[in-house]
Amino acid sequence: MKPSVRLVFCALLILPVALLLSATEARAGGTAADPAATAATPPAAAPTQAAPSPAIAAMSEELDREMPILSKADPPAYFIRYTLTSSDRMVVSGSNGALLSSDHNFSRWLEAQVRVGDYTLDDTHQVGNAPPADPASYGRAAPVENDPSVLRRAVWAETQKQYRAAAESYIKIETSKDVQAQTTEGTAPDFSKEQPHVFYGPEVALHFDRTPWEAKVRLYTAKFREAPQIINSIVTFSAEAENEYQVSSEGSRLQFGNIRYRLELFIQGKAPDGMDIDRYYNFDWTDPAKAPSDATVMAECATLRKELEELVAAPLVDPVVGPALLTGRAAAVFFHEVFGHPDEGFRQKDINEGQTFAKKIGQPLLPDFISIYDDPTVHEINGTVLLGDYPFDDEGVPSERVTLVDHGILKDFEMSRQPILGFPNSNGHGRRQVGYQPVSRQGNLIVESSHAVSNAELRRMFIEEIKKQGKPFGLFIDDIEGGFTMTGRGQPQAFQVTPLVVYKVYADGRPDEMVRGVDIVGTRLTALGKIIATGDTPEVFNGYCGAESGSVPVAAVSPAILISEMEVQKKETATDRPPILPPPAHDPEAKGGQQ
Repeated sequence: MKPSVRLVFCALLILPVALLLSATEARAGGTAADPAATAATPPAAAPTQAAPSPAIAAMSEELDREMPILSKADPPAYFIRYTLTSSDRMVVSGSNGALLSSDHNFSRWLEAQVRVGDYTLDDTHQVGNAPPADPASYGRAAPVENDPSVLRRAVWAETQKQYRAAAESYIKIETSKDVQAQTTEGTAPDFSKEQPHVFYGPEVALHFDRTPWEAKVRLYTAKFREAPQIINSIVTFSAEAENEYQVSSEGSRLQFGNIRYRLELFIQGKAPDGMDIDRYYNFDWTDPAKAPSDATVMAECATLRKELEELVAAPLVDPVVGPALLTGRAAAVFFHEVFGHPDEGFRQKDINEGQTFAKKIGQPLLPDFISIYDDPTVHEINGTVLLGDYPFDDEGVPSERVTLVDHGILKDFEMSRQPILGFPNSNGHGRRQVGYQPVSRQGNLIVESSHAVSNAELRRMFIEEIKKQGKPFGLFIDDIEGGFTMTGRGQPQAFQVTPLVVYKVYADGRPDEMVRGVDIVGTRLTALGKIIATGDTPEVFNGYCGAESGSVPVAAVSPAILISEMEVQKKETATDRPPILPPPAHDPEAKGGQQ
């Protein structure tokens, strides 16, 4: 049976619908910095440990009751982890000058992972090209009160369900593994042995009035009504305090939390040929005192409006291959898609994956002036918050900096507790959205360069490259929405990235011309080798990345990059025409319209 197509999607989480990766850096970028010494803020000193939540005690007591029995069952359970996640969330959303919703919700979700067999072979083992069996469910809603007896009952019920599902999977694996071919990669153990950790961080909660934000979203979206080209606008403010509690049979007892604030701006228009035109912008912060001012947000609203008006009128560009210059924000998304996803450790083991990087350790993958590391311990760079920071991953392993590429040479993978040959342990990158099982995922992917020039010099080199190749123009990619990468075996190891703001840069000195209607495409090994220089100003792209273990907060940091050869294809487009009538406020004939 042919393996199914494997796509990893990363789009922008801006709309109320499921778009999954978004930008937050100011348009001018971060402050100029030596790329070899990016101003990364190290993690703060470990806070004084707080008192453990009663939930920790309740889960520990139930674990102590269940583990001795299930470890002697047939088949035996060798590992149990309970994870309780609480979410205190406020969301205020407005459109076209009016409030759409304003909600405050508190919930908790309980997950139990029961592994049957042993660290070498357990119920998650993949036999042949069949995907690993999913557990019976991905958890259940948990009581929002810390009543020990009620919480323990929920833990007990979920444990029984997960043990039965694991036992059934393990029995099937035992009976089929001898008649199915085993790949070399599949001989690695199924679960890594890690040191237990005990840490009780302070619990976090929201303590503020959301009423002022109701007025703000009205103000911001009312500003968008001034442009007739803007068909719709949505502004959403969200604040979330999340606490995670982990208890495992290995002895880990963890309690940690974080608070994140986000303001999302979205506007939508339509070109005369029916193409949808979207513009997005996000602000992210963790300190309430660092919320963007009204003046800052209104300036961004004006920029989005101007760009959308220009895009609606911009000409289409035909498919082309030639030089391209990507700003730091755009380059950050490029590296996230083209390098970051293929470097996730579990993809080197799964027989259904293309395993593009599996045999590349110690080999050149990028130009020798490029280095890449993933560091979830960093909270911010050049004053910009990074969304991909966390103290422990979702498998109870401390986060750590991992050098993935050193001067062009591939050195390591982002690892969860799923070992691969030569990489027996996790490096703290086992992540998941609540309700999913953790796999290895990106955190803060940071690109550095030893061949950095000023952005002005990079543009000069760009124009020289256009002339050298005899091209009339090159493409300047200013902003990217997201995209997807194909990682499955039996399909092209290719990627597609969707630009939002693109300019033609002419070799003869004509002014730059905004264009629309293209997607960046290519194969990753070829594309990574075409980078010929970088700028000297790192920029941040924050967002939420969707993949096998759900949507997780991530950041990517990169300077601008000059690529000698990039291919673009025509963008998929709608065919319905723009509205027949203008908005009422812009129709002189409408009652109440502008006269």
